[in-house]
Amino acid sequence: MTARWLISLAMAAGLAGQLGAQSASQPEAAQRANQPAAAKQPAPDAQTQTAATKRVIMVSLEDRKLALVEDGKVKKIYTVAVGKPSTPSPVGTFTIAHRVMNPTYSHDGRIVPPGPNNPVGTRWMGLSIPGYGIHGTNVPSSIGKAASHGCIRMAKKDLEELYPMVEVGDTVELIGQRNEETAQVFGTGPMQVPAAQPATVTAVASAAPPPIGARHLPITAPAAAQQATNSANRPEELTTASTATLSSLLFAGSL
Repeated sequence: MTARWLISLAMAAGLAGQLGAQSASQPEAAQRANQPAAAKQPAPDAQTQTAATKRVIMVSLEDRKLALVEDGKVKKIYTVAVGKPSTPSPVGTFTIAHRVMNPTYSHDGRIVPPGPNNPVGTRWMGLSIPGYGIHGTNVPSSIGKAASHGCIRMAKKDLEELYPMVEVGDTVELIGQRNEETAQVFGTGPMQVPAAQPATVTAVASAAPPPIGARHLPITAPAAAQQATNSANRPEELTTASTATLSSLLFAGSL
């Protein structure tokens, strides 16, 4: 009896040890199970890896066309109206200074609210040179002509298509004469002045020379002088109803 009792006691002790070991390991297992899995890092956004788009609005005043160029590629070309000879468009490199939807026009006490009679149309993109911008018109027949007071006019459909594609700070190049760059973008070469024809000499008399200037293009003042003269005759600033919320534009210049 004593031996059997000792054997039973030993077996009971071994079973208790096994149960204790299992109980000790269970909290560890539970703790590991409750630990949060390592968070997966999201893949980098492809857009954040892409360099900023270089956007240029190029206007050929001779061709009366505007091109939107992105990263060196022509995205869109539009026919526009440019300044007439007495009030030419400025020439040079500028930027988009501000953008306004449905602007209010104001000049010499005349205020025109947004609508079909508004001289600047439904969109205004003001340039960094005061008083000039790219905008619409209430005279659509002027598109394709030298008809404005220096601004660049666009047809309503074209303007509303271009507007969301450009941003404040984008470069605007107003090019006065055709060159290799405009030829590449618009497919037109530099304007050629006809060469003078040699005089015909005969035994009797030579042909009378044509009047001076008959074979030449009209001579205009240098672009810088034109801009200075034109700016002197134009109100210079665009004012807004609110600088905090730019809801409408009071345009104080000519179109």
